[in-house]
Amino acid sequence: MIRWALAAGLCAALFALLTALVAARHGAPFGLDEEWHQWAVRHRPAVAVALARGITATGSGPVPYGLAVAAGLIAGRGTRGRAAAAAGALGFLLIAQAVRYAVMYAVARPRPPVADWAALATGFAYPSGHAATSALVAGLLAWAAWRTATPAAARLYGALAACWAVTVGLTRIYLGVHWPTDVLGGWLYALTWLTAAGAVAVAVAPESDVRIRHAL
Repeated sequence: MIRWALAAGLCAALFALLTALVAARHGAPFGLDEEWHQWAVRHRPAVAVALARGITATGSGPVPYGLAVAAGLIAGRGTRGRAAAAAGALGFLLIAQAVRYAVMYAVARPRPPVADWAALATGFAYPSGHAATSALVAGLLAWAAWRTATPAAARLYGALAACWAVTVGLTRIYLGVHWPTDVLGGWLYALTWLTAAGAVAVAVAPESDVRIRHAL
């Protein structure tokens, strides 16, 4: 439990620090933000843009919520257990999303110039909703794999889920609708929730920590 609590504290501290820095600049982009954004704008062949749009679409809308429910159904045991796990996974995602919206409106960071967008986007920029949502769902999918698969398979499925989440976040930068620090903030936000959930899970069921270590 201590390791999970320390990880949650570290992620929360890093997210709070980045949020404070963004707010202190009134949402103005950092130098690295500008450099990555301009590179993306200059390197957009039609095929790459189409692929990025397809990938980015999986990070919002019904897909992540469906995956969260699926993770619960996979992780649960028995009819009631599956229903409870699915409801818990969906509830976890919804609560995290509600808090994220509160942070987003509090910071109110503007997005990059609309003329640079290669996809539609709404709302403020920080933290990236697609990045946070896909990372949260990737964590839920990894949890489902840890609950049901062998350690080797759980590592593989967890890595695949993480790659998907990272790719979704990167497409937001590539399509010009987020600054890189928006995406970094989304990832840190999701990691804070996931590691905190891990700490709670280990506190409630200490044997969970043993299995996680075997899976790693």
